[in-house]
Amino acid sequence: MTVGLPAYDSYLVGAFGPTLLVDLGSDRILAATPGAAQLFGDDALAGSRLSPRVATDFTQMIVFIDEVFHRQEAWTRRVAFQTTTSQRLICEVHGRAMPQVGGDVILLNIIDLAALNDRTERAEAARMYGGGLLEWQRAQAFFSELERQNQLILNAAGEGIYGVNADGKTTFVNRAAQEMLGWTTEDLLGRDIHNMIHHHHLSGEVYPSQQCPIYQSFRFEQVNRIEDEVFWRKDGKPIRVEYVSTPIYEGQVLVGAVVIFRDITERWENERKLRDAMEEVGALRDSLMQENAYLQEAINDERAHHDIIGHSGAVRQVIAQIDLVARTDTNVLITGENGTGKSLVASAIHNESPRSRRPMIHLKGGAVSPDAIESELFGHVRGAFGGALRDKPGKLELAHGGTLFIDELGDIPFDQQGKLLETLQRRSVTRLGEDRERSLDLRVIAATGRNLEREVQAGRMRQDLVLFLNVFPIHCTPLRDRPEDIPPLASHLLKLACKRLGRNQPIVTEGIMRQLQRYDWPGNVRELANVIERSAIVSRGGKLVVDIRTPSQPSVRGATALLTEAEVEQIRIANTIACLKEAGGRVSGPNGAAALLGVRPTTLYSRIQKLGLSSRD
Repeated sequence: MTVGLPAYDSYLVGAFGPTLLVDLGSDRILAATPGAAQLFGDDALAGSRLSPRVATDFTQMIVFIDEVFHRQEAWTRRVAFQTTTSQRLICEVHGRAMPQVGGDVILLNIIDLAALNDRTERAEAARMYGGGLLEWQRAQAFFSELERQNQLILNAAGEGIYGVNADGKTTFVNRAAQEMLGWTTEDLLGRDIHNMIHHHHLSGEVYPSQQCPIYQSFRFEQVNRIEDEVFWRKDGKPIRVEYVSTPIYEGQVLVGAVVIFRDITERWENERKLRDAMEEVGALRDSLMQENAYLQEAINDERAHHDIIGHSGAVRQVIAQIDLVARTDTNVLITGENGTGKSLVASAIHNESPRSRRPMIHLKGGAVSPDAIESELFGHVRGAFGGALRDKPGKLELAHGGTLFIDELGDIPFDQQGKLLETLQRRSVTRLGEDRERSLDLRVIAATGRNLEREVQAGRMRQDLVLFLNVFPIHCTPLRDRPEDIPPLASHLLKLACKRLGRNQPIVTEGIMRQLQRYDWPGNVRELANVIERSAIVSRGGKLVVDIRTPSQPSVRGATALLTEAEVEQIRIANTIACLKEAGGRVSGPNGAAALLGVRPTTLYSRIQKLGLSSRD
């Protein structure tokens, strides 16, 4: 008997189980068997729509329908239906095209998998119980013989091992299992071990034996490997275990299963600690990234986002020169006293250039020892010299595709200047200890606080290297020659210092500003920044208090201050020129420069020649 539209009932005659005849074009069920009505809980299936009864993503149904029409028939377990009360039905669906009814009509035969599994379990249980006492005794005898034959091996094993018969009753337990579980053989033998050691999940949720993979081993004759579950000890504490459950046969008869398990509590705890540590590392990494972003923002803020502060003619000229040269690949040589912002100018040129997407590689000549400068510039391979334990690219190679900024060009040893020039002209570099040449595509920006013409005359700089780099010169004027830039610089530096110190910004009076503008600033902007920060610390009462030494009180370094060789050289040059000016250009004689310096005239003549001084100086 079918339930449907009269014109279509005949197509379901002889249909087995829940069956639907469906017109996909109109999404209508044309006819349904009583089994289908019972499965869906709806006696009025015929004439209703099919799509609301599909529980899964409807794309799975579309894929299945396409396969039915392509092959004429198909089956799937990926489509689930739902009852009128929205209860999900796990099904196996068999579909067959029905062209004799209509081009879009298919026949769906539905098998309720939950009911099928239930019937299978009942049949298996009936078969086992039907064997009665004889089968129980045979299974018991089999396990007893197995235990007797393998007792020594079982008790020597480090893993826990126990056996269950087809009723789930324990048949043997080895020594390791007893030690791990805290149960004795007397506690477990002949009893339902699942209810004793496997009854609940770690969450406290009840663990029915029907869902237990161990029971499934002898009910469905399959080997199950489980990597993370819990067994419960006699004292009520859980232990994490991994186990393998294997069905056991006596001849052709399935009589039970053997379970081999291992306590992984310590390993799981270590893994948990590792996961926690990794999460903590991840959190710290995120925190450091945020701090780095903040610091980068602070650095950019401190550098005024590469804006050069000031409105003097000298500053406007530098900015104009940056705008002219930045978009080119021309080499730039920046000169000026220490603290005048040569690095700032170099960064501005790089950041406005097409190479800004690559980092600017910074080489500070005075920060590297003469012995290490060659490796620092050109790189080396492992074993090139003592201590070269790994390959290391040099600054030239790292700057490939970007910009190389050589700060304090005059500090590069003379014998390395020629190799540097050759490398830049050839546009390829060879690491120390290697013959392979690596191509270079870089732009060079160099900076120095020295008088390069004098350095060339004194034999400390190669003229050809200076000419190669000095394609586009930019000179940073000292602060004493542009006092009109001190007010905007002081205001900007005070704002940054107060922000960094977490203090309110004090007022800068006109008197204080005049005092700042009268000072000679031998340390230039760097010294101004230090004075402003020191003043921000000591100022109280809302007004900026500045403590600087006037030009009539020359700066004296502390006994513990250290000078670089370049600074000592600059002091020696400045002092010699000052003595020559004081003596009117005379070297010898009672009022000559040699007498003022307290040295012999021949010594001073040698020094003048060595320093490359001329009458112009």
